[in-house]
Amino acid sequence: MTDETARTQPETAFARREFLQFGAAAFIFSALFEPGEALAGRLSTPREVTLYNLNTGERLKAEYWNKGRYQNDALREVNRLLRDHRTGSVHPIDPKLLDMLYALRSRVGARQPFTVISGYRSPVSNEALREEHSGVARNSLHMEGKAVDIRLPGYNLRGLQKAALRLKAGGVGFYPRSDFVHIDVGPVRHW
Repeated sequence: MTDETARTQPETAFARREFLQFGAAAFIFSALFEPGEALAGRLSTPREVTLYNLNTGERLKAEYWNKGRYQNDALREVNRLLRDHRTGSVHPIDPKLLDMLYALRSRVGARQPFTVISGYRSPVSNEALREEHSGVARNSLHMEGKAVDIRLPGYNLRGLQKAALRLKAGGVGFYPRSDFVHIDVGPVRHW
């Protein structure tokens, strides 16, 4: 190695590091000061949820996320579809639950809509279910719009449960006798 080569190698490495740091700083700067929708449009793709409510017969296919934000009209449609079918009570569904459904659908490559057995539950409905079934939690996340019980036509229930567990995004309950998987956006756990 010549003296000339020894002097230029560290300079080249330093220049490369400076260039990368400058590029990262420029990106962060543009993200902070560029209009949000333009940046979000480049960084995210639209997300949709496809649901069939077993209790009401209603179907929904809604693009709930686009251009870096949740779409309020679609969220309202989801809230209505996942309402408490016993009382008619509508409650906001946590958008993270929709993200979990979207990720689960992508993971299993589903084309069919999720069949919803239970979405939001009012405290009155939850208490009535607790009296009928021993597995219903007193403080169920269903009452906060953070849980849904689902199945996927044409997809093995155990496979759906395993795919949900691999997401590590919240709670996953397996109910083979009742033919559904419970998912929620609470702490990561399973039963």
